[in-house]
Amino acid sequence: MLLVASVAPQALLVAAPALAQSASPPASQTPATQPDTQPANEAPQSGVLGPILDLFNPSRVAAREPPTIDATPYKLTIDVKSTERAIRNAVTDASNLERLKDRPPAGAAGLIRRALSDGPAINAALYSIGYYGSKIRITVAGNAPDAPNIFDIVEASRKRGPVPVTVTVDPGPLFHFGRIAILDAKTGRPLVDAPSLASLGFAPGEPALATTVVRAEATLTNHWRDAGHPFARVTDKDVVADHAVRQLDVTFHVEPGPRATFGRFTVKGADFLTPGFIEDRIEIAHGTPYSPDVLNRLRRRLLEYEAIASVRIIEADHLEPDGSLPITIEVSPRKPHYVGFSATYSSTDGSAINGYWGARNLFGGGETLRLDAQVSWFGQESEAVPDADPFGYKVAATFVKPGIITARDDLVMEAAVLREVTNAYVREAGTFLGGIRHRFSDEMSLQVSVDLEQSRVWDTTGVNDYFIAGIPFELNYDSTDNKLDPSKGIRFTGIAEPFARLGDADGVPTLLNARFSTYYALDEAKRYILAGRVAAGSIFGADLTDVPPQRRFYVGGGGSLRGYDYQSASPRNADGIIIGGRSYFEASVEARIKVTDTIGVVPFFDMGSAFASEAPDFDEMKYSAGIGLRYYTSIGPLRLDVAFPLNPGPDDGDYGIYVSLGQAF
Repeated sequence: MLLVASVAPQALLVAAPALAQSASPPASQTPATQPDTQPANEAPQSGVLGPILDLFNPSRVAAREPPTIDATPYKLTIDVKSTERAIRNAVTDASNLERLKDRPPAGAAGLIRRALSDGPAINAALYSIGYYGSKIRITVAGNAPDAPNIFDIVEASRKRGPVPVTVTVDPGPLFHFGRIAILDAKTGRPLVDAPSLASLGFAPGEPALATTVVRAEATLTNHWRDAGHPFARVTDKDVVADHAVRQLDVTFHVEPGPRATFGRFTVKGADFLTPGFIEDRIEIAHGTPYSPDVLNRLRRRLLEYEAIASVRIIEADHLEPDGSLPITIEVSPRKPHYVGFSATYSSTDGSAINGYWGARNLFGGGETLRLDAQVSWFGQESEAVPDADPFGYKVAATFVKPGIITARDDLVMEAAVLREVTNAYVREAGTFLGGIRHRFSDEMSLQVSVDLEQSRVWDTTGVNDYFIAGIPFELNYDSTDNKLDPSKGIRFTGIAEPFARLGDADGVPTLLNARFSTYYALDEAKRYILAGRVAAGSIFGADLTDVPPQRRFYVGGGGSLRGYDYQSASPRNADGIIIGGRSYFEASVEARIKVTDTIGVVPFFDMGSAFASEAPDFDEMKYSAGIGLRYYTSIGPLRLDVAFPLNPGPDDGDYGIYVSLGQAF
């Protein structure tokens, strides 16, 4: 394997050779001497806000460290011979001397180890941004760290105060990619079915980033695996920095291996499920062309069953005589029972606390049962029912039975008893929704249900009893990569529900409702994500007053139009009290920006309104804007949004605050 520029051992002065030399690849280069580290305080940091405080006050971290024995403070000077911010940042970010300067090393030996580690680390960082002719000089108390009497020099210097340490970096010229070759490892000939150089990041004149070379190796392997070659690999690569022309030449030696099909599937560890449960859901016929994406889809599909904790897919290391690849699937169970709670807060929507208990794999066939008990507080006086108690409740049971007809059909049922308090009405009801959900693909499903409700509702017209019976058809499509924090893909939910009975409405009134959202990451690290959402609905075949208040459309609050009070962007009666509408429209756009791995900010813009007419009237739109803070956890982002109405009416507030788990949409 050939390499790129050289680093003078242990030193101090990293000189670029006049011509390309052989060495080890820039991406895999590691210092011979590792930086010293101090023992960390083992006491756990308390409080969810601890990482946030650390972000803005690094001295908090240093304060938690135990004192260093024989500490040797030093004063660091980094001199980078360039005005380019990317170069200066690369040097300072790679420097152990800079990163650990608030934690003095132990004795002269600790300082020397730290200084010696900086040369290779900084050199590798410069490789990563395309600089292969750098000169790096490090001095400790004015001497090279490998000077014969360096320990005595450091001891003498520390008596006079912090030891002076200087890092001088001349990055040299920027290199660009030159000749790029992708060769068959066995024949040495170019591979005609290789991906384009542009798709690998090797377009002519592009800066020769070492990170591009590393990513290309993985991309080449995945390219041939995606084309049906399970044993594809890059056997070697030659990387040559030509200092005369300031170019980096790269040659990849690839062994695609044979093309394969899927062979027999063997399932292990599934004895906690009914026989054949996993096999019925593999859905990959013998002889299907091999594809890693097909296996990834299978893994994700199996993990959607709550009874399954993990799915490990093991590819055989050989092909069968017929060219098929045997696959082993190992599954493990989740704990059969769980408990938990959740809470939401909104200054406009009210607050709620929910406790739940669940059972997984109830009868051995992957069934799930979940019981929820929720207590809510509206937080303000209901406009429609001023003397109503602001507290609400909901007790619900949800049951899912996989494979009720075929492996693609699930029985889904939910029953609830509830009390709901809003500005437009107060409802006490018993509800039932039960139906069959059919999965057409990993992304798309259709659920046909029976929707029943018996309720008593207080609103501006008085007290009314309603019976509702409908048949909702719900189509769902979801191609996103994460349920709580998507970075790509789209989501769509469309509902069409004709009613046999809808309050006082005659005929067959019908509800149409659709929601669409899309997500797009602007960078490979997914630190900048654009997200957009559009929703609209209509009830036709019934007058507004014939539709029960709880089945009308309302807009306003944290789930629709942030910054406005709950339901406030909705039609009102002559007295100014919210009554809801027969149609609505909403839209939102967000820029989700990660500042660190755990902290993010989200500027957003919302618009929307509900309307008394069957079709939306866009002249009556409400608008809002705001900023959000995200704290990313292992289970999803914790959301704090502050929103401000842009065209408030006389009854609208000045702002809204929302706290919950997960993104707004």
